[in-house]
Amino acid sequence: MGAVERPLSEVQFLTVAEVATVMRVSKMTVYRLVHSGELPAIRVGRSFRVPEKAVHDYLRDAYIAAG
Repeated sequence: MGAVERPLSEVQFLTVAEVATVMRVSKMTVYRLVHSGELPAIRVGRSFRVPEKAVHDYLRDAYIAAG
């Protein structure tokens, strides 16, 4: 399955708090995933933004790995 790049204008970014809510984990867990490289993110000033697709991909891969 090939990756299809979307134009940057269509990419939805989530804050660390929003990612934590979606994943039902703490913000610290999200920061650990970002710093370890498991969850890609961009830095905006002093905060991080995570592409929404990256969150869905991470959850999908984690589900497959656990199942």
